[in-house]
Amino acid sequence: MKKNRINRVNSLLKEVISEVIRKDIYDPEISNFLTITKVSVSKDLRNAKVYVSVIGDNREKTINALQQKSKEIYAIASKKVVLRYFPVLTFLLDDSMDKLQKIEDILKDIKKNV
Repeated sequence: MKKNRINRVNSLLKEVISEVIRKDIYDPEISNFLTITKVSVSKDLRNAKVYVSVIGDNREKTINALQQKSKEIYAIASKKVVLRYFPVLTFLLDDSMDKLQKIEDILKDIKKNV
């Protein structure tokens, strides 16, 4: 039961945070080409890791800008979601697409050499 609740909260926060960043937050450092790939809330629902995928070269700038705007994002999102405790947000770069690309490149090299 509790795992189901955490999964629902993760999904809800992913949608809400994405909407807040897209519509309510303006910062020239934040890339327009970002996607919230995953939200992982702690068991006590007090902390949330927000994984962000960014297309382009300004990944670190975008993550830093999101982290600086996290209190503003927190304030806006907490008004849209009714939770006893809204989790503190930590933004992290999701590099799974880069890892996938490296694996595909390695497989292509192996296929060429065979």
